[in-house]
Amino acid sequence: MRGFDLAPLYRATVGFDRIADLMDRALSDDVAQNTYPPYNIEKTADDAYRISIAVAGFNPDELSVEVKDAALVVTARKAPEPAEKTYLHRGIATRAFERRFALADHVKVSGAVHEHGMLHIDLLREIPEAMKPRRIEISRLQPTAAPAIEGKTVETAEA
Repeated sequence: MRGFDLAPLYRATVGFDRIADLMDRALSDDVAQNTYPPYNIEKTADDAYRISIAVAGFNPDELSVEVKDAALVVTARKAPEPAEKTYLHRGIATRAFERRFALADHVKVSGAVHEHGMLHIDLLREIPEAMKPRRIEISRLQPTAAPAIEGKTVETAEA
């Protein structure tokens, strides 16, 4: 696959560093990404989302959910099991993992719940009042007899 150099994009823009980083990250990731553990992302309301991660075999004490550097980081470390267990077949993967999700601006984690082998992380997009669209009233200027320049009335010549 061809590589793309995004250095000119960094030089020609101001304030779009995050978009360039996102593009750079998307282009540099391997196609064969790690798919463990499987997860779903669903939209639960206009400004609410839920990430559900299959974490069978992990208890809540072995899971960690953190937000750092505009990313949601979910990690799991399985505690060592007693040596007296003997498995005839071991099909439930309980290997350690770290899963990262890039968060958009103004997206906050509102909570996390572990139930029935699933970790549900609820996200909420809170747009600040200053950034919400607002309607600007358009006023009309009252017509005047003659335009004013520096406080003086300009007289028009009549022919």
